[in-house]
Amino acid sequence: MRRSKQFLIVSAFLPFLSFFGHSLNAQKPAYQDIPFVQDYSIKYDLKGEGQKLLKVASDRNGNIQVLSSAGLMKPYNGRFLYPGTLVDDLSYRPMAFKKIRDIDSYQDQFVYLDEVAVWSNAWAGKLFSKHGTFQSTLFEGGKDFSFMVSGNKVLRYMKDSKTIWQGNFAETIKAVKYSAQQELFWILTDQLLCSFSQRDKKLKKIFRGSGFIAFDMAEDGNKAIIGTKDGYLEVNVIAGTSTDFNKLPCPEITVVKEINGSVWFGSPEGAFMLRKDGKFNYYNGERWLPGNHVIDIAQGPDESVLVLTDKGLGQICFKEMTLADKAAYYEKQVRQRHIRNGFNASLEGMKHGDLATGYLSDSDNDGLWTSMYLGAEIFRYAVTRSDEALQNCLESLDAMERLYTINSNDIGFPSRSFERSGNKKALSDPERWRSADDPEWDWKATTSSDEAIGHIFALGAMAELIDHEDMKQRAVHLIDILMQHIVDHEMYLIDYDGKPTMWGKWNPEYVNARPIMVGDRKINASNITAMLQTAYHFTKKDVYKDKAFELMQKHGYFENLMRPMKEIGRAPADADELSRNLSEGWNHSDDEMYFLGYWGLYRYAFNDTLKAAYRKAIIDHWEIERPEKEGAWNIFTALVSDQFDLDEAVWYLQEHPMDLINWDIKNSHRKDIEPIEENFRGQTITEVLPPDERPVQRHNANMFRLDRTGGNGTGEHSAGDIWLLPYWMGRYLGVISEPEINR
Repeated sequence: MRRSKQFLIVSAFLPFLSFFGHSLNAQKPAYQDIPFVQDYSIKYDLKGEGQKLLKVASDRNGNIQVLSSAGLMKPYNGRFLYPGTLVDDLSYRPMAFKKIRDIDSYQDQFVYLDEVAVWSNAWAGKLFSKHGTFQSTLFEGGKDFSFMVSGNKVLRYMKDSKTIWQGNFAETIKAVKYSAQQELFWILTDQLLCSFSQRDKKLKKIFRGSGFIAFDMAEDGNKAIIGTKDGYLEVNVIAGTSTDFNKLPCPEITVVKEINGSVWFGSPEGAFMLRKDGKFNYYNGERWLPGNHVIDIAQGPDESVLVLTDKGLGQICFKEMTLADKAAYYEKQVRQRHIRNGFNASLEGMKHGDLATGYLSDSDNDGLWTSMYLGAEIFRYAVTRSDEALQNCLESLDAMERLYTINSNDIGFPSRSFERSGNKKALSDPERWRSADDPEWDWKATTSSDEAIGHIFALGAMAELIDHEDMKQRAVHLIDILMQHIVDHEMYLIDYDGKPTMWGKWNPEYVNARPIMVGDRKINASNITAMLQTAYHFTKKDVYKDKAFELMQKHGYFENLMRPMKEIGRAPADADELSRNLSEGWNHSDDEMYFLGYWGLYRYAFNDTLKAAYRKAIIDHWEIERPEKEGAWNIFTALVSDQFDLDEAVWYLQEHPMDLINWDIKNSHRKDIEPIEENFRGQTITEVLPPDERPVQRHNANMFRLDRTGGNGTGEHSAGDIWLLPYWMGRYLGVISEPEINR
């Protein structure tokens, strides 16, 4: 009789299932893990006061020199995540007496300009071309060791200390560039772009405008890119025509430089590179640069790009790697800096990005973040059979297990966290901490529903995918006691005071008290169904199956969880205060809880009819999330469909910054993004920015968040939940391949 009623309740909702056009077993697309280009930054800070940085160059030996108002400097002792400094360059002692005015790389060697000559230490020091006595300020090398030297409004073409041609301008000369293909020097003033031919020694006016600041030649000298205070011009130097562009990250241009076929711009708000699709890669904030005011940009060693700012030098490096290579880096990041008592933790209390100054912080969600990392390592083990991954799983399981035993609450209640006893005030939310029976330890109370669903997700995956019987049984035991606690206490988590925790509530009186458009009604129904299904799947105890169908049949939980996401919104004005507060805006933490729950909701469904219904609900949710291009949500959707955004998932994984320090990030000033009106979902612009251009954040945050200010460089996030979970889940589901061997 019970079986018949269970079938009828889902049959009543079969009209929902007309959505399907694809087989549940359809072949999913897969990304072949070939090398891509990963960018990261090595920074060198300017420590001295009163020095003004002027220009940067590099040579064929991989040396970098910076010209400052106090002389030559060089970068010292920097590496990724560990900034170096700019120090005086004492390599050539006689240079200390030179008053260098400009520096450049000519034939991949350092060449200098001082008040007397253009000269170099390369070529056995034979280059020493005197330019005369005029007030020289900048130079550019041409063919066969000829040089164009500029001094304010005077231009002098010279070779071997002989002036071949000289010209005077009405305006200050901003910059000189050389195009080898045409054997032309290009000269920019405030209002003019001119060319000078080495062959016929003639100056020619090419383009007139106003407000010119900086420029470079592109496309083999056929196009000039001229920066202004309001964008840049692309000038066709053959036709003399131009096109204006001002939808830039920052339209006030300080530097223009063509490097390896790409045009780079400097501004008072960072540097940016023009991509082939007309959009920009934006490098802003101390994730990339010591300061945002860009003074110069140059080609660096090993295909890097040197960005000189008012506060130091940023070396943007580009390295070919696979997603597997990136995963290996992140695995080390987690193990070396983010494991606290077995938990996946954050570094906090850092001083301006200094990793050595941080401490491993407790969190309200230690169990949740650890569950997500544990899930990643479970999938990793399922794919690779790595002993290291298995050991990582075991250590996280130990921590998860102790959450249940360290408190004195009824059996099956998981603590939020635990820590050695001491000064509770030094911990986050000190009022939530309780003393354990063991005086050496304290535990954190008020456990929430997001902890519970995280536990069930990871423990279910462990029970299914880990082939070590002891670990499987320990995982099943924790699932069982957690769900028995909830069932025994009328669908509540009961804390030390005998009362339900604030958010550990799945009782129908609480859930259905919310109006149907309030997200908590849907999320709680979806999560508890997934949790009960998981418990039944591994324990086969009828109490969990019976309770799930009771909630779906008698209390409308199936209807709740199937409610289309487009119906979720703000509660009406006459709703209760809690419902209004819960629905002020889209809850991205709920998204995280939904998708973690979808593993058990779909994978451990009681029957195929329910499974098909759940699939529809999951895809409906994914559809509304698609603008965020969230890597984890796309990979989770691959669990149920071949129609997920694989390209966007890979984009998320590739574009995620290697540097996970919480640097201040600013994007709201950008002119190349299109803002939209304030809305319920908190979407701020038409198209989400790449992860390496926005603040570092977990999956429970708004991916359309543009800025982060305050506490610059005070902590580092763990990649365990942010990146490793979607990557290894993608590997397990077969939508990301193992790395290609032939590179």
